[in-house]
Amino acid sequence: MGVDDKINIDIFKVVTRAIAESDDLGIMANHLTQLLVGTLDIKGCTIFVLNPETKELEVLASFGLSIGFMRKGPVLSDKSVRFLLKGKPVVITDIAASDFLQYPQETKQEGIGAIVSVPIMLYGSNIGVLRLYHYEPWDVSEQDLDSLFLLAENIGLAMTYTRLLNALQSVKDTINDIHTIWLDPRKG
Repeated sequence: MGVDDKINIDIFKVVTRAIAESDDLGIMANHLTQLLVGTLDIKGCTIFVLNPETKELEVLASFGLSIGFMRKGPVLSDKSVRFLLKGKPVVITDIAASDFLQYPQETKQEGIGAIVSVPIMLYGSNIGVLRLYHYEPWDVSEQDLDSLFLLAENIGLAMTYTRLLNALQSVKDTINDIHTIWLDPRKG
């Protein structure tokens, strides 16, 4: 593939709306991975969340990749497309010429030719990864890379918003339970 821009304003609008119009992180992430695979005509897409304790990248949503590939083993942040500490996107234009992969054999067997890995940042900390997989070698344009970075920032905001919304709902439910018990102790 050439270095043509693939992400135009229409694609960016659709993807951004999918993020903004969902209050369920899992559903939003699943829609987003499907949209990116379809609109960019790529093999697959995965959104990972960084587990700060284990330093593993845990799958939030994925589309287009086989179950076998997804179960290949833990994805370790310091071994999988090593970039997390830098907070910078990494583009592996041709996996055959790369030594950045944690699972090179499995990646080749899956039919992946290129990987674009974009950190999901929040307040300067890496909280996850947006990863795109292409069938063949892929030169990503600077504009597309900038768009993907903005998209990853929006995913980070959506992740935070959803967690906050869920926490507030939990507090509200607890207050309602206490209020119900207060009014009628027999219900407690």
